[in-house]
Amino acid sequence: MIRQETADDHRDVREVHTRAFGDSERVPGLVEALRVAEAALAPMSFVATVDDRVVGHVLLSATRLDAPRRIVDVLSLSPLGVVPEFQRQGIGTQLITYALAAADSQGVPLVFLEGSPRYYGTRGFEGAGAVGFRSPSLRIPEAAFQVARLSAHEPWMTGTFVYSEVFWAFDCVGLRDPEA
Repeated sequence: MIRQETADDHRDVREVHTRAFGDSERVPGLVEALRVAEAALAPMSFVATVDDRVVGHVLLSATRLDAPRRIVDVLSLSPLGVVPEFQRQGIGTQLITYALAAADSQGVPLVFLEGSPRYYGTRGFEGAGAVGFRSPSLRIPEAAFQVARLSAHEPWMTGTFVYSEVFWAFDCVGLRDPEA
C-alpha cells in the first residue's frame, strides 16, 4: 500500500534510507532537512507499507527551473529508497508512479532526478539534457540527469535546473571524485 507519510513514520523512513543507502546520516539527514525547509512548494512524502511495516519511501521537494521567461517552481524526486529485502518487487516503481501522479494533480510541470536511466527511463523519466534542460552541476553524469514532463509542462519551460540549498548543504548533488 502507498500512502502519505505521517510524523509517526519518520523513524521508519530514516531506517528505510539507512538500510537502502548504507548511510546512517547523509540521506536520512537530507530527508529530515527537506521536510522542514521553507520552499515555494510543500514537500510530498509517501511511504510503501507491507503488513503495516514501512518498507519504502519517496520524497518530492521544491526546486526551481531557471527558464528564459521566468523562474518555474518544479520538484526533485529524491530520495527513493526501499529496504533491501523488499527490493526488486515493484515497490519503487509503485512509489514513483504515485509520486508523479500526485505532482501532476498539483499542477507541477516538471520533476527532476539524478539516477539510472535504465531504471527511471521506463518509469516516466527521460534524459533532461536531450530535451532542453541544463544540469545544475558538472558532477552529474549526463545520462543520470533526468526529467518527467507532466501535463502542466509548456514548451517554453526549458533552462537550468536549480537544486534547493538543502541538497548542496548535504552534498547530495552529483558524484564526488575521490581522487580529486
